[in-house]
Amino acid sequence: MTDKYPYEPKPDDRSDNVEKLQGMVQDTIQNIEKAHDTMKHSSGEEKEKIKEKNKRREEAIEGMRQEIKDEAKQ
Repeated sequence: MTDKYPYEPKPDDRSDNVEKLQGMVQDTIQNIEKAHDTMKHSSGEEKEKIKEKNKRREEAIEGMRQEIKDEAKQ
């Protein structure tokens, strides 16, 4: 009988998680700043969509920062 999955899974390497998360936070902050610039030239519904998306981005940043704290403890 042939093994359905002939390759071994890669070990869970979490050594650079904090660095990756910090990069993601920086990227998200840059996206928020770009969105603020876009909002200056937007109005109505488009502006509201950008505000909502930035709110979700800020919530994501909080989650990533908490994850960074958790990873740093380990």
